[in-house]
Amino acid sequence: MSTFEPSCTNPAAVLMLQGTASDVGKSVVTTALCRIFVQDGYRPAPFKSQNMALNSYVTEDGKEIGRAQGVQAEACGIEATTDMNPILIKPVKDMHSQIVVHGVPYAYMSASDYRKDFLPKAKQTVMDALNRLRDTYDIVLMEGAGSPAEINLKDRDIVNMNLAGWADAPVLLISDIDRGGVFASLVGTIELLEPHEVQRIRGFIINKFRGDLSLLQPGLDWLEERTSIPVLGVLPFLPDIRIEAEDSVVLDKKPRLSAKDKELDIAVIRYPRISNFTDTDALAAEPDVSVRYVTEVGELGVPDAIILPGTKDTIGDLLELRDRGLEEDIRQAMQTGRTQLVGICGGYQMLGTALFDPEAVESGLPQQAKGLGWLALTTTFLKEKQTVRVQGTLSNHCPLLLNTASDSDDDPKPIIEGYEIHMGVTKCVTKCVTEPQPPGDGALGRDQMRTLFHIRRGEGTGFEEGWGTSNGKIWGTYLHGVFDNDRFRRSWLDGLRQAKGLTPLDSTFTVREAKEQEFDRVAEVVRAHLDMDQIYRIMGMNS
Repeated sequence: MSTFEPSCTNPAAVLMLQGTASDVGKSVVTTALCRIFVQDGYRPAPFKSQNMALNSYVTEDGKEIGRAQGVQAEACGIEATTDMNPILIKPVKDMHSQIVVHGVPYAYMSASDYRKDFLPKAKQTVMDALNRLRDTYDIVLMEGAGSPAEINLKDRDIVNMNLAGWADAPVLLISDIDRGGVFASLVGTIELLEPHEVQRIRGFIINKFRGDLSLLQPGLDWLEERTSIPVLGVLPFLPDIRIEAEDSVVLDKKPRLSAKDKELDIAVIRYPRISNFTDTDALAAEPDVSVRYVTEVGELGVPDAIILPGTKDTIGDLLELRDRGLEEDIRQAMQTGRTQLVGICGGYQMLGTALFDPEAVESGLPQQAKGLGWLALTTTFLKEKQTVRVQGTLSNHCPLLLNTASDSDDDPKPIIEGYEIHMGVTKCVTKCVTEPQPPGDGALGRDQMRTLFHIRRGEGTGFEEGWGTSNGKIWGTYLHGVFDNDRFRRSWLDGLRQAKGLTPLDSTFTVREAKEQEFDRVAEVVRAHLDMDQIYRIMGMNS
């Protein structure tokens, strides 16, 4: 690590990574460079002025930012702060989004109102955050969004070329050759930029290349001659990158069928406004698990477990799930007795009997909806948003993982860590059914339900969180990241294995170590294929 001391007179070097389109690999390349700079003895920090994402990250002080910047901070070995992503846009529906400023909900706005009323005054917020980072770190890696050549958006841009100008930052332009048209994308972007913007572009990076580089070289030579901008590297296509993504477009590439060579089949319901879908990444990394995403009726079958993930619009996605016929598919799978049903955050809310939004928190209109009816719970949405990291253990009556729970000092209950992001309060109904009901025809009563976790938010007192049936077949929690807890995850999976007559695998890997190894793996590949000496010179630094 660097011995750098903050100094207002010597602000950090800056480097901006922009792309010819969304999903060309900006976030992954930025993450790799973060790790490379750490390995080289510097203290870098990530920055994205404006991020649009439903997969968010909770900082240590309980604020919400884009997940990519949180992950990039981890690659830098530092705690994430809201300065790294001061403006977060969380789409809801009908061209409306929740605007989060420095980790706190600011307003619900239409796209036109955001552009007209918010963007003109956003520069100060953005630059104050960037300058604080530059006064604290050696290098600030700035990530753009989408394309810098969106003609209809450029005049009020705060995330691409205008920002590069405000920060006087050199720009590297990334394009994805795997989608085709890489030369047209790069040259077309250059042609649509103003001359002073083109001057900021100091190099090209071509990403996701498959094949013989010698066959590509004539095109690279032509590109450099045509634009007078050097190609700093051609990065190979890396399958199975296990760096958390924030854009649900990556789900389009996820499997919809179970892998036949895997012993456990876990189906995740993908609704339109799915959020924090990385909750299942650790499950997908397990050697015996196939995680697939289900969108249409008839795809579900009878998996070992069904997961209802988080959503930015619980009632809207619940109604969508119902309209698609997936509610009936879930009911049929559960009737076999071979499937476990899990809800996380919005999915947890769906498991209850009813959802109420009297203050129009989610949709702009007061509404309520009948839940899926698997647990005797009701959820009421409130205007105040809960964003906090939590830690705890299994509750004394938890129906899950009984083989891991122990009162002995030598084998304590597993620690459960996670984070909450929700605007709903979920309660067990006071008037309960006293007799078990047929699956899907009514909720189980409180006497057939058990709390899951005993957790603490910050320095507050502990409380019980999450509910499940006494047999552990149906359960839900507000805790995002619950499957990142290694002992919990593996023991839960081994419970699924035992239900199928399979031998438990016990410990397989730790999420923390796997994440660190992946940062290093991707950094090694990027370092091998980029001209890092030239990148340091572009930033005005010695390598």
